Amino acid sequence: MNKYYNILKEVSLFHGINAEKIVDILVCLHGNVKKYKKNQPIILSGNPVPSLGIVLEGSGHIIREDIMGNRMLVTNLKAGDVFGETFACAGVKESPVSVYATDNCEILWISIQRIVSPCDAVCDFHSIIITNLLQILATKNLYLNQKMELLSKRTIREKVLAFLISEAQRKHASSFKIALNRNELADFLCIDRSAMSREMARLKKEGIIHYSKNHFQILKNLQDIPEDGIY
Repeated sequence: MNKYYNILKEVSLFHGINAEKIVDILVCLHGNVKKYKKNQPIILSGNPVPSLGIVLEGSGHIIREDIMGNRMLVTNLKAGDVFGETFACAGVKESPVSVYATDNCEILWISIQRIVSPCDAVCDFHSIIITNLLQILATKNLYLNQKMELLSKRTIREKVLAFLISEAQRKHASSFKIALNRNELADFLCIDRSAMSREMARLKKEGIIHYSKNHFQILKNLQDIPEDGIY
């Protein structure tokens, strides 16, 4: 576990805790590390999620699929990210999403019961971790609300522009890179990839955006974008 010290000290679940104590804390919490190969399922839809996961190495995708087989990319996972905490806290018997490794991964699993139930030693870090867990849950709730607003846009043009503008605002720059390739972006926005590519080409031709692979630039101020842009 010591080899992941630099990752663990940045994990939001452990904010406010002396970094040198984190490894000892994980012993108390019975933290368990598992390895997953690229494309291997980490969580499968329909299975229970009794523990929250922390990505120590590699990356993954959280995917939601409907009964017709349509896939929606909920979010990317990277080293240091926490996932599964909502379902673990809610005690759901069947996960509504699947999580797949997009690279070889190492995942730290922590039972939610070990977090919320004080141990025999009455360790003082439990209250800090519970507070951090509540903060994580609240942040994830805001993120999902923002994504619902994004998906509620009526047209492909509106969805693409809303996504790019939100990324620019999040990174405080009109020129930025996104972490998604074209297929992943289409899954994230729940739109057809070919139709999305055509709309992006139109936006580029109109001088609203410029892009090269995963690098994008918004060329016009928000107020200059036509009303059929994002609203």
